[in-house]
Amino acid sequence: MRRLKILLIASVLTLAGFSVQAQTAPSTAKPAAKSATKAAKSPAKKATAPAPSAEPAPEAKVARRDPFESLTSRQDAAAKVAANLPPGKAGLQVASLRLDGIVKAPNGMIAVVTNPQQRTYFLREGDQLYDGRVEKIALDGVSFHEMGKDAFGKPVERQVNKRIYSSAGEQQ
Repeated sequence: MRRLKILLIASVLTLAGFSVQAQTAPSTAKPAAKSATKAAKSPAKKATAPAPSAEPAPEAKVARRDPFESLTSRQDAAAKVAANLPPGKAGLQVASLRLDGIVKAPNGMIAVVTNPQQRTYFLREGDQLYDGRVEKIALDGVSFHEMGKDAFGKPVERQVNKRIYSSAGEQQ
């Protein structure tokens, strides 16, 4: 039955003299008049169905979303936040830091960290970061207290430990 409908539509289009260019650019009221008379002759069931159009509506593709993508996209939120970060230590995010080294100084321990833009920062215990603070610096790692929000906006606090792993032949 479906093949018969397609064949009928194709024959009507070829008899009317439509070309590929006419399908992409709609013409005057003549085709609309033919489709209106065709709808009037067909039963009521076919009249309620939408008329086939030359181009699919682009809104249909935009309105659909990926069912496996999170409704609260963390990547979009992280990109928006990263654009508005303050300069210096106050703009560092705990999750994006890389611990490069730890230095034992006379007035305390210093952690050497880099951000994703390869900028180096020196952190001390108690330093305030964008989404947390430095809790404790030891010879083998740094402990951060991270404060954030979950997917529903509820405040979440957690302890993040970043460690330095010694290479072969290194002594601590």
